[in-house]
Amino acid sequence: MRIIISPAKKMNVDVDSFATEGLPQFIDEAERIKEALQALSPKALQALWKCNDAIAALNVERLRTMELRRGLTPAVLSYEGIQYRYMAPGVFETGQLAYIREHLRILSGFYGLLRPFDGVTPYRLEMQARLSVEGKKDLYAFWGGKLAEKLAAETDVVLNLASKEYSRAVEPHLPDAVRFLTCTFGEEKDGKLIEKGTMCKMARGQMVRWLAEHQVTDPDAIRDFAELGYKFSSSCSAEDNFVFIKGGT
Repeated sequence: MRIIISPAKKMNVDVDSFATEGLPQFIDEAERIKEALQALSPKALQALWKCNDAIAALNVERLRTMELRRGLTPAVLSYEGIQYRYMAPGVFETGQLAYIREHLRILSGFYGLLRPFDGVTPYRLEMQARLSVEGKKDLYAFWGGKLAEKLAAETDVVLNLASKEYSRAVEPHLPDAVRFLTCTFGEEKDGKLIEKGTMCKMARGQMVRWLAEHQVTDPDAIRDFAELGYKFSSSCSAEDNFVFIKGGT
């Protein structure tokens, strides 16, 4: 089983907590993306990033001095979003670290597919950004089936805890032999299932932590997840979509 999650926009540099264990598998592709970004003007970069002046200035400077092969942070410690705070990998015990090393993969518009201890540097680039690289119209076209091919070579079950923006870079390209199991976190309101962005991020991070704590390798065991008030709903779920309802029974 491989668990896929999204990255976060905010990134941190931490070269002390854990050692990196190598470079990303698609480092050559990341180099080409870096070159495409560096060819853009600051104004064009800000439009691509859809951010304010301060964030744009920070990332233009990061891009100007960007090194992809030294001074790197383990990927799982580099992202600072809500999901990562609830995962809290910085306080994982040895067995939990070993679990995520094997099972967890982080999707990235810039790096493609990251193992937890691959060394990365701060960047700003969402998967849905319309960046043309080597004649491809956007990053989905640039990455094509590479990410799915890599996952399919490692496992026959992909547990999807990523947002739709990122999971669509993988799901359409997976062979039929690979099960793509999505977890949905929501609340019932007026007979409808409502997904709230912040709560979903919290639940995804908490689920990664729970999976690591319980060393889960059987997809069916995921139904036992019952944290942050969520419970598995058999009536709302399907074979490839496990639904967890907040306050459910």
